[in-house]
Amino acid sequence: MSPLRRRWFILALIFGAIVLNYVDRQILSILKPTLKAHFGFDDRGYALVVNAFTVCYATFYPVAGWLVDRFGARRVMLAGIIGWSLACIGAGLTRTLGQFACFRALLGVAEPTAFPSQLRAVTLWFPGSLRATANSVSVAGGTFGAVIAPPIVAWLALTFDWHAAFIVPGVAGLLIAIGWYFLYRDPPAEILAQATATAGSAGAGFTWPQLWRTRTLWGILLIRFISDPVWYFCLFWLPGYLQENSGLTLKQIGLVGWIPFLVADIGGIATAHWSDRLVRRGVEPLDARRRMLVTVALVAPVCVLTPHLPHPAATLAIFSVVGAVCLSWLFSLSVVIAETFPVRNVASVLGIAGGCGAAGAVLFNTYVGDMLARFGPGRVFAVMALLHPASAVLLWTMTRREIPPAASASPTPAFR
Repeated sequence: MSPLRRRWFILALIFGAIVLNYVDRQILSILKPTLKAHFGFDDRGYALVVNAFTVCYATFYPVAGWLVDRFGARRVMLAGIIGWSLACIGAGLTRTLGQFACFRALLGVAEPTAFPSQLRAVTLWFPGSLRATANSVSVAGGTFGAVIAPPIVAWLALTFDWHAAFIVPGVAGLLIAIGWYFLYRDPPAEILAQATATAGSAGAGFTWPQLWRTRTLWGILLIRFISDPVWYFCLFWLPGYLQENSGLTLKQIGLVGWIPFLVADIGGIATAHWSDRLVRRGVEPLDARRRMLVTVALVAPVCVLTPHLPHPAATLAIFSVVGAVCLSWLFSLSVVIAETFPVRNVASVLGIAGGCGAAGAVLFNTYVGDMLARFGPGRVFAVMALLHPASAVLLWTMTRREIPPAASASPTPAFR
């Protein structure tokens, strides 16, 4: 297979892996009322189960990034797919809440491997003029997973039982792992040279202490910490909100609950393509990403209208817009990392940033559970309305291309 052809097959396989990554995590929110009745917990208890996943996800995301930079995308992604698939199957076989929470925690340990592996693969295989589009297409597997999860999970739960909704996607993940093992290879020299011409150097890199002294790293961490919780709300709370506050049934969630995620996917890919077009017109890549992200952040406050427009159609429309904002940021912020840090550091930076974003989601999940129980949703949406505009300020003031010191330009390992 020619390298140019192989890279698109690799992209398709990454897409499939991330589809199942998101299906596995989305099952919990779709079956929230069913699982609450089965295990006997309330919104605060649900927040604890969500955090069993999210705490582990936040903890192991930086570890996953380091592992990808150390051992490569092929091995780490393979281990991750096998791990999260087995965790999903295990959750479907549980009979107690403690067992279920443990397998959700294991899911949080394995799933962070997907995105550092994906970013490293895209950075190595695609040049800057295609990178944002390729990145958004592969990462869009996440929200495509969120699109197909409601009808698939609802059908499995209603046709069989809730256990099947976990076991079937887990088995599908093991099949993806087999495909990854046989297909993925690192790119040949000519493809690598073309890709790294618009990214950081393929040979040089920051050491771990040097990385933490860069302004851009801290900017990315703050951005993910305050903006990621909005997307986590869409994943873990929106399907339950539609059932418990807007009156939809599980069957209706299966019919329409995918709409915000489909719109979010389309919006995320479209805005990434827009920024690539700006690059092809001569705009400096980092400025192209920043212009686009600041523009879409301006519409994020629409979510404050949600409690005032309680009809399910209005909620779906509002969160279609909010989801598109979230995915524009998640997709293209990864490209910002690829264009501001050396190739040898991008997976580690993404891992640290993803862990920081998940840590913000842990705090926000706890806040959501408490605020919904005590005051209703109004305060939650008011806070969410401010998070992306604040991130836009940080993006414009704290990101730049980071160049390793001359001492780290020699071909020595980037991390010691």
